[in-house]
Amino acid sequence: MGWWRVDADTLARGRFVVSPLAETTAALQTLHRAAPSHPGERAWLSTHLPAYRARLAADPVAAALVRVGLGGSWNADFLTPVPTGAAFPDEIGRVRATPPAAARADLEVAAGGPLPPVLDVPDLPERAAALLTWVWRTAVGPDWPRRRRLLEADLVARTGQLTRHGWAAALDDMRPGMRWLGDGRLQVNAYDYPPREISGERLFFVPVTARRGWVAWEADRNAVVYPCSGVLAAGRPPAPRALAALLGGPRAEILVLLDTPKSTSQLVALTGQALGSTGRHLRILRDAGLLERRRAGRSVLYYRTPAADALLAAGTPRVS
Repeated sequence: MGWWRVDADTLARGRFVVSPLAETTAALQTLHRAAPSHPGERAWLSTHLPAYRARLAADPVAAALVRVGLGGSWNADFLTPVPTGAAFPDEIGRVRATPPAAARADLEVAAGGPLPPVLDVPDLPERAAALLTWVWRTAVGPDWPRRRRLLEADLVARTGQLTRHGWAAALDDMRPGMRWLGDGRLQVNAYDYPPREISGERLFFVPVTARRGWVAWEADRNAVVYPCSGVLAAGRPPAPRALAALLGGPRAEILVLLDTPKSTSQLVALTGQALGSTGRHLRILRDAGLLERRRAGRSVLYYRTPAADALLAAGTPRVS
């Protein structure tokens, strides 16, 4: 198994960040696999996969870059720089600025041997940056505000879990194969890689909406890219029309989202509603006997009452 040795100070200084480039790279890997893991991803693939395949058919170098650099068990390092939460142009600039020899060496490691002849070109970093920019502009960027809300809601949930249960609980369910082993050891995946000492370095945790992640490191920076909470990744469930007519759309949406307890901050991130509006809707729903609340650490979590569950069931159309 692959594990990192992390001292308490490094872990305490660890940061959760949202990265447009990490989300774009994860989207590119999803396009490459073309195997959806939930209905929301299936709809997204049906929209964007034809244009992606046409793009690669017209650019064999880009097709080989994805296949070799992101399609195996090891990502080419220059394609997955450690995310720091910067804007997309700044993050993609780091890919573009990679020395061509270093990019080629990274691809050879990912390939486990010599590269296919089609990759014998002098501008591999520019080709990679161009493809990632195309994915951002066509398939991720137009939907970035919604994606960002989902990712930020995950950050709120993770930090709440960290506050309530500590780092071990927050890390154990972050991604498959990852868990806290104790004695300063963090297992990051199930692969048989040599241990790494990262004590005293910077550590980032980066959610993506795809169902797979990766780890990355460079100089004194390390990152764990992980799939955000499954419920969030699938997108917001629609509120039944009858319920929206009865309660109003925003309150019906909040009620549907509270299938699991959530804080006000999580609901703001998920719905895009203003903090004041969300608080007002929660108060009205609570006064109506549809919600209860409880304190968990520093957070106040809202959850549905049996009356709300019955109301949702009555308002959901039945399929015969």
